[in-house]
Amino acid sequence: MNTKKFGFLFLLLSLYVNTNAQDKIFKIHTIAFYNLENLFDTENDPDKFDEYSPIMEIKTDRMPIYKKKVRNMARVISEIGKEESNNSPAIIGVSEVENKKVIEDLVNDSLLVNKNYGMVHFDSPDARGIDVALLYQKKIFTPISSSKHELKIYDDASSKRVYTRDQLLVSGLLDGELIHVIVNHWPSRRGGEERSRPKRVAAAKLSKRLIDSLQIADPYAKVFLMGDLNDNPTNASIKKALNAKKDKSKVAAQGIYNPMENFYKNGIGTNAYRDNWNLFDQIMVTKPLINKDYSSYRFYKAAIFNKNYLLHQEGKYKGYPFRSFSNGNFTNGFSDHLPVYVYVIKEVL
Repeated sequence: MNTKKFGFLFLLLSLYVNTNAQDKIFKIHTIAFYNLENLFDTENDPDKFDEYSPIMEIKTDRMPIYKKKVRNMARVISEIGKEESNNSPAIIGVSEVENKKVIEDLVNDSLLVNKNYGMVHFDSPDARGIDVALLYQKKIFTPISSSKHELKIYDDASSKRVYTRDQLLVSGLLDGELIHVIVNHWPSRRGGEERSRPKRVAAAKLSKRLIDSLQIADPYAKVFLMGDLNDNPTNASIKKALNAKKDKSKVAAQGIYNPMENFYKNGIGTNAYRDNWNLFDQIMVTKPLINKDYSSYRFYKAAIFNKNYLLHQEGKYKGYPFRSFSNGNFTNGFSDHLPVYVYVIKEVL
């Protein structure tokens, strides 16, 4: 690490952790989440309803569109958190990916290939074939175990099973330190927020059970809970089922801190609908990540990656996320969601 180049950054980090020594140096990594908005390939899978994905509804030039979509996603990922870490994310959870192939195409794009990203992916039972996955830089993070966890929910009218995304749990070593990452894409608000609410509460309870199981094995487990939750930080799934807190001082010994809630309270979001901003994309952490002992990795701060090129610059949707697909066409945009990320830091000198 070039300490001269990053001296100012290290000074800021030293001030943040309230030390009197101005020359302390901290190592910093970015951990992120991004909904990739229908990153589907151009082939029809007879076992899924992927023909309803936007790219399959386009009749001509699918392959050039697919390649551009992959490049656009790679561009965003390559830049998340770079301003302070001088690197793309060490770890990034993604949603709305169709299969392993599209993830391989993504990590092998020329903008990312030198980062040598590995991946953890399982096929979900989602009817359209939408999955979640975890990407990680192999030189920084080493997975130890991974598992998918099925969310069993039912339609309240027909009582039929609703097939949705599994939750992905990956445990591994971040520069030799054990952490756990849970990647989510909770059920949508189709049918209305109130009617669909129990499905997301059920998803939150599943995530909480996963966290509880990790904490039973290790009360000091460092857990990152991330995803497109289709709920805001103040909704019941997060405030009640997860019991997530927006104030660090109120987080219990095995509680959850949600740094995204203050963004939402200030009117800042990750996706917009009918002139309202939602903050569906969130990253939360367990108590050990907000302790003030920086001899191991701790949470530093959270952010929303909202560069101008990710937003419409004019017209009816000015200021909205610049999505990839609209009205049956490819826009050469990015996603209808903005990425979120957190920095973790550790004192090294």
